[in-house]
Amino acid sequence: MKINEGGLDRAIRVVAGVALVALSATGTIGVWGYIGIIPLLTGIAGFCPAYALFGMSTCPMKGKDA
Repeated sequence: MKINEGGLDRAIRVVAGVALVALSATGTIGVWGYIGIIPLLTGIAGFCPAYALFGMSTCPMKGKDA
């Protein structure tokens, strides 16, 4: 897998994922908030399958394996 997310993109995904999971865990929002696991994992991994599918990348080091 090639990294296709830049630093800012990854940070936003991790923060949004943690926030959604935390809100869901505390009962503030419904169980749908556990969908935050997806951006959390993609942010940690640095790879977004949807970006790969559409040929997109926000990573400044295009084409580099990491």
